[in-house]
Amino acid sequence: MSTAPVAGDGGESDVAARPSARPVRVLHLDHTSAAGGAEYALLRMLQAGPRWAPYLLMAPPESHRERGIYDAIPARVPRRIGGVRQPAGASSGGRLTALAVGARVLVQSAAVRGSRAFRSADVVDANTARAAAYGAFAVRGTRRAFVVHLRDLVDPGALGRAGHALMTRVVLPRADGVVANSRATLESARPFLRTGVPAEVIPSASGLLVRGADAATSAPGAGGPIRTVGLLARIDPWKGQELLLEAFARVFRGRDTRLQLAGGAPFGHEAFVDRLRRRADELGVGGQLDLPGHVADIGALLQGWDVAVQASTRPEPLGQNVLQYLASGRAVVVAGEGGPAEWVEDGVNGLVVAPRDVDALADALARLDADPELRARLAAAAVETPGLLDDAAVTRAHEAFYARVLSSVAERRAARSRRSR
Repeated sequence: MSTAPVAGDGGESDVAARPSARPVRVLHLDHTSAAGGAEYALLRMLQAGPRWAPYLLMAPPESHRERGIYDAIPARVPRRIGGVRQPAGASSGGRLTALAVGARVLVQSAAVRGSRAFRSADVVDANTARAAAYGAFAVRGTRRAFVVHLRDLVDPGALGRAGHALMTRVVLPRADGVVANSRATLESARPFLRTGVPAEVIPSASGLLVRGADAATSAPGAGGPIRTVGLLARIDPWKGQELLLEAFARVFRGRDTRLQLAGGAPFGHEAFVDRLRRRADELGVGGQLDLPGHVADIGALLQGWDVAVQASTRPEPLGQNVLQYLASGRAVVVAGEGGPAEWVEDGVNGLVVAPRDVDALADALARLDADPELRARLAAAAVETPGLLDDAAVTRAHEAFYARVLSSVAERRAARSRRSR
């Protein structure tokens, strides 16, 4: 369950010298302001009062209906919208889609490079894979350190064939620093990094408020039967909502137990919400299913759950939901692969089940339902999980990482200068 940073020992860039008396200037790039996990992670850091000087540059929204979560950033953080839209769906499109995405990436890179904030930045920090693609082109031949946030595994299944090619051939070979949300994510990227590039595992800012072991006693079914099972994630076929629905129906159909699938449906997955409702009716649990959409007060939501589930059907790089579950003192069930398995030890602070296995998931739910003492013990241990960080601590870790990147870049630049004499 260790989440200790994974260290590198240097980097390479032509970054300009920075007066030590002023804060590091960081240009944050994001390709969307939709309500995704990456966007919330950056928003929470900017709200936590970073000691660097942040500037946010976003691509235009896909439509006027897109929810702009960055409206909530403090007024002291300058932000600008520029360039061209960066639509979702690149990972599932064909050759024409890939060509269109490539053209948009190049146009956006020019918009970034032409911005005033870019010219004054010490660090360009790409918050998403798409932002990393155009950020990598923007920094070429300039005096800017380039930091990439990895929130997805570096494989074609997660990024799509075109996205994987961009990440492995353009982005990672150019990165001066990499922040990954789990060891699994970082190890998937390591073969494509230059030797010595600083690389660390820093959990995404998840809005955590670690409550203490007594948090587990606040669950509505503590000491009795399970009243509410929940999954917090965007509504997306690979996030496991349908798998959990099937397992829930096997254990709780016809009982006074509810299933809450909380999360919005961005990136074109609105139709999947209707599919979940239809499937719930087919399974006989339509009256037990809640689909509240996006929930702003995650703490209050989780305090109403007895069991919190992560059931993604492909390896999850981490999932902020797992950290939120643990910190809120829930009985947690996770799929045994990817980042979540780094945080949850089976039988210690949660249950780990075989991925994509509805039988295993149903068995875990039935076990927790039949054994309230096990549920209480796991919940109490969850909130004591080592390595849980609140948003301020995550922000401090990023500040230290930016300093490390700039130092290693300066060292590499000095070494090149000595060799050229």
